Amino acid sequence: MSANDKTVELTTAQAIVRYLANQFIEIDGEEVRLCGGGFGIFGHGNVTCLGEALYEYKQELPLYRGQNEQSMGFAAAAYAKQKLRQRFMFCTASAGPGTSNLVTSAALAHANRLPMLLLCGDTFLTRLPDPVLQQMENFNDPTFGVNDAFKPVVRYWDRISHPAQIIQSLPAALATMLDPADCGPAFLGLPQDVQGWTYAYPESFFKQKVHRIRRQAADTCEIAQAAALLKTAERPMLIAGGGVQYSQAVDELTAFAEAHQIPIVETIAGRANLTAEHALNIGPIGVTGSDSANAIAKQADVIVAVGTRLQDFTTGSWAAFAMDAQFISINAARHDAGKHMALPIVGDAKLALGALGDAINDYSAPADWTNLAKAERVKWDAYVADNVSTDKNRPNSYAQAIGVVNALCDKRDRVVTAAGGLPAEVTANWRTLDVGTVDVEFGFSCMGYEIAGGWGAKIAQSEREPDADTIVFVGDGSYLLMNSDIYSSVLSQKKLIILVLDNGGFAVINKLQNNTGNESFNNLIADCPTVPQPFAVDFEAHARAMGAIAETVATPQELGEAFKRAKQSDRTHIICMQVDPYNGWTTEGHTWWEVGTPHISKSDKVHKAHVEIESIRPQQRKGV
Repeated sequence: MSANDKTVELTTAQAIVRYLANQFIEIDGEEVRLCGGGFGIFGHGNVTCLGEALYEYKQELPLYRGQNEQSMGFAAAAYAKQKLRQRFMFCTASAGPGTSNLVTSAALAHANRLPMLLLCGDTFLTRLPDPVLQQMENFNDPTFGVNDAFKPVVRYWDRISHPAQIIQSLPAALATMLDPADCGPAFLGLPQDVQGWTYAYPESFFKQKVHRIRRQAADTCEIAQAAALLKTAERPMLIAGGGVQYSQAVDELTAFAEAHQIPIVETIAGRANLTAEHALNIGPIGVTGSDSANAIAKQADVIVAVGTRLQDFTTGSWAAFAMDAQFISINAARHDAGKHMALPIVGDAKLALGALGDAINDYSAPADWTNLAKAERVKWDAYVADNVSTDKNRPNSYAQAIGVVNALCDKRDRVVTAAGGLPAEVTANWRTLDVGTVDVEFGFSCMGYEIAGGWGAKIAQSEREPDADTIVFVGDGSYLLMNSDIYSSVLSQKKLIILVLDNGGFAVINKLQNNTGNESFNNLIADCPTVPQPFAVDFEAHARAMGAIAETVATPQELGEAFKRAKQSDRTHIICMQVDPYNGWTTEGHTWWEVGTPHISKSDKVHKAHVEIESIRPQQRKGV
């Protein structure tokens, strides 16, 4: 900006919106607006100023009215995930509880490294009317309020105390959201008076800008060190995480594996890096994984982790690998690349895989190792086929429902689930039909993400793949926690297909409770001591009340016919089916998972379970 730059007088809120409307990004040769719009619920803290500003740009930045601030944040996170972090949505909430409702969704976006801009009201900077409605007073620090609660769950935080500050703060927020190494939510606290204050902004600040996401080349010494190690491997393995897709490195990962015949396993976030039919796809790894992936993980001597933060469900609490296995970690984030004494390759996955491939030249994994991995996958496929089968007389299960939908959906349909038992069941049993079609939110394992995330994913999907469906798997527990975006999807004409699988409560935690020797208590509705007469919710009637088409089925066969009808529906379609809370779980494919158990107990069963769980601890790696 020069000293002669022309200026335009705008309110702080007007300047924020105008700036966002002029930020673009190039995707597949086309320049599109970086911000896809927003989700908003207005209150006194944002309606008069920010609402006024957004009205002027309602075409450029479409505003979706949410029903709950938390679910708005989930929808924004799912939108960003569907867009491979190349575009984002903003969320706006009023001061007070509207804003604090967004803390959980900010945490979800932070855990999953997803961009989201939070524009939240705040108390008056002048403090003249204090204490105001919904203000959280802290007697010893008047600057400390509800918005400070976001500091641990966002990557960028600022409170705008003067209109000129956004000249620096907005670009910094966008830079954070577009940084592959530091990607996550950005928060701007907007005091109600400051939103309406004016400033003579330089017109150049609002000039259209086209952003590009940085591709950081890896250090040549790190590539050389990693190549030297990998060339010694007798039993190499690749772990493909969600970062592979965000880097758009699926082709490079596949080419690398094929050129060197290295088996690939997928994390939960990395599901759908490869289709199920790919010969080197050995399956999902970890606590919610597959026998095939976990079998080779236990034997692998050199493991190349690509675009994964290696959380405990991937690593089996770091008991899934041989104690002497050596790690090479390719990651844009330095913090992730160095975990467990890995040889780090800090940089973009697409570039790093190419450089590493060149460095190992004609190295190829021993044929007997690769053939062993493929044979393990064949056995796992046979288990899954039996697990999802509806031919046998057995109780309704998650796996059966997953198998029915998997067989009938189109290859570009997107599957969304989160929390409870369904992430494990989808991860283990879903056979990927096309790259980038699975969203299992398990970074924050957040109940309530499913339907809201499905809505956000469908908004994103509609922009480029309007004929593809978004399919949501949700349990009764998560449905009851957060379901109002069924109404949102109907209002906005963003059709979802939602499978409500009712097992009478929090059945997967009941299973964990039982598996650790405890009696069923306060998880299944039938086991709640404060519930005199348990009864089932009529989910069909509830969904119909929000404008959706809804039906209830009794068997997986009926579910299949209902799913065909849902595919033909012109609006959100709910299919409800009861599943057994005790039987039908996927029993294979699990690694050890560290959970806290009582070291002493009056129950012999609890003590026995504790001893069994602790017996695996010597296999746990002690790296950092």
